[in-house]
Amino acid sequence: MTLTRREFERISTDTLRHYNTNAEDFREGTRDHDVSQNIDALLRHIDVAPPFAILDFGCGPGRDLKAFTSLGHRAVGLDGAERFVAMAREATGCEVWRQDFLHLDLPVARFDGVFANASLFHVPSEDLPRVLRQLHSTLKPGGVLFSSNPRGNNEEYWNQGRYGRYHDIQGWRGFMAGAAFIEIDHIELHQVASDRGSIELFAGCPLPKKVFDRDVIDHLRAALVSEFL
Repeated sequence: MTLTRREFERISTDTLRHYNTNAEDFREGTRDHDVSQNIDALLRHIDVAPPFAILDFGCGPGRDLKAFTSLGHRAVGLDGAERFVAMAREATGCEVWRQDFLHLDLPVARFDGVFANASLFHVPSEDLPRVLRQLHSTLKPGGVLFSSNPRGNNEEYWNQGRYGRYHDIQGWRGFMAGAAFIEIDHIELHQVASDRGSIELFAGCPLPKKVFDRDVIDHLRAALVSEFL
């Protein structure tokens, strides 16, 4: 599938409009989700001495940004939704960048880790290689990327006002390898079944650094799936 520039802009505009419109409901619905295992998965694979410089990519209202800060790390948030950016700044006092995933402007070699928790699946497959290369570039040597995605069969469509690409494991690994990431870990967690595929969790870092990849084979509904389905 080849998207026109107008279609790319619509994906960005309409998906962000959905999150801006539903920002309060999203914050309340995800406030108590426990993703500490995902945060731990990122942090334990970073080899430099803490505190770490962390980019929370798609930080939403700031729940995980606050968690990183409470652990003593230097966390920066990034989100394209204006209301999420305001919420995250107010909730955490952290620096939060308002950037659309399809129009990123990231500093080079700034971060020890990037936390992309259920966010990269919103990037159309045509633009995903560029976005992953930018995340690669913003990591320091030895940095680690963690990502999670709702699992599917590589279909790409609108779902309740949000655009998403639903990767399978092999397809996602292909995108990661194409951006010069290598897998450094892969854990399968069998969870409760749901109407969506599973959540796939990956973490990684760029060559010659490390890449970490985590897969939830069934579903992490309480922590992740309900945030996006």
